[in-house]
Amino acid sequence: MTDLLPLGMLAELTHRCPLACPYCSNPVELDRRSDELDTATWLRIFEEAAELGVLQLHLSGGEPTARSDIVELTRGAAKAGLYTNLITSGVGLTKQRLEALAEAGLDHVQLSWQDTDPVVADKIAGLEGAHRWKHETARAVVELGLPLTINVVIHRLNIARIADMIVAACRTGARRIEVAHTQYYGWGLANRAALLPTQEQVEAAHAAVAQIRRELEPSILIDYVAPDHFSRFPKPCMNGWGRQSLNVTPRGKVLPCHAAESIRGLTFWTVHDHSLREIWHDSPAFNAFRGTDWMKEPCRSCPRKHIDFGGCRCQAFAWTGDAANTDPACELSPYHGALRDAVAGPRTNELIYRRFSQPKPVLQD
Repeated sequence: MTDLLPLGMLAELTHRCPLACPYCSNPVELDRRSDELDTATWLRIFEEAAELGVLQLHLSGGEPTARSDIVELTRGAAKAGLYTNLITSGVGLTKQRLEALAEAGLDHVQLSWQDTDPVVADKIAGLEGAHRWKHETARAVVELGLPLTINVVIHRLNIARIADMIVAACRTGARRIEVAHTQYYGWGLANRAALLPTQEQVEAAHAAVAQIRRELEPSILIDYVAPDHFSRFPKPCMNGWGRQSLNVTPRGKVLPCHAAESIRGLTFWTVHDHSLREIWHDSPAFNAFRGTDWMKEPCRSCPRKHIDFGGCRCQAFAWTGDAANTDPACELSPYHGALRDAVAGPRTNELIYRRFSQPKPVLQD
C-alpha cells in the first residue's frame, strides 16, 4: 500500500502502426488487434484514472489513431476531466480527423519525427512518404491552434543532424521539443548494434544541444534525454518505480513503466480483474521496487538513492538478470563496465524493422 498517487497515465490503445521504426519501445511480441480492450473498457479506465488522481492522459500506441473509436475515447477522457495528449506518428491522420479530435476535447499533440533528411527519415520509418506526411500533420495541428510537441529519437543514423532537427521543429510552430536518445529495450535492443552512436558522436551532440539551447530558449522549451550507455549515473527512471505514473497495455495489463514486461518473474494485474486503484496500491508488480527497502548495495547506502531511485529496473534486468541489481548506467555498479564495453562493440548497418507478420502494418480500421 502506498500514499503516493499517480499524476499521469499512458494508455497504449493499440500496437498497430503504419510505421516500422527499429527503435520502437514497444515489446517485440506485439499485442494483436483481437486482444485490444474495447471502447467501453477504456472509458471505464479513464474514469477510474481520474478518480485515482491522474491528471494527464497520454493516448499512445503503436499509432492511437489506428483505432476507429479514437474520437470517442478522446471525448470520454475529456469528460472524465483528464488532460489529453495524443502521441502520434502523424501518418494517416487527416486534418478532418484532427478537427474532430479537437472538438472532442483533445488538449495537446505530440508528433514523432525521424530526421530532416527525407530519405533517412523514410528509411527509419519503414514507409515511403512518412516524412512528408509528418510535416503536413504538424502544419494542420498548429493551424487548429493545438499545442504541439515534436519528439525526435536520436541514434547513429541521425545524430549528426541533431541541431538541424531542433531548428526544423521550431519552424513548425511547435511549443516544445523533446530530443531523446534511443532507449535500448524492445526493438531498440534488437537494433542496438545499428543504432548506438559512438562516444565522439554523443559528445558532439551534447555540445550542439547546449549551443542551440542558448540561442533558442526560453522562446521554446527543449528537453534533452541523454543516452544511458555514456552516463556516470542513472536517470531517475519514471521518477521512481510506482511513484507517479502507470501504463495500460492494449490488452489491459497495468505496468509501472512502459518496458516493465521485459522483467521476467513479475506478475502484472489487469483491468479485467482489478480496478486501477487496487492495482496501483496493492499489486505485486507495483510494490516490487517502490521505496528503497528492495535495494542492494551499493544503492542501499548511496546518498543518491532518493535522487535517481536506483535508476532503471528494466535495464538492470536486461544486463544482469536481476532487476534489483544496481543499474549498469551507474559508475558505481559492478556491471557498469559491460554497458561501456557495448559502446566499443561491433556495429552493423542491418536494421530489424518493427512489424507483425504482414509486410506492412495496417493504418486504421
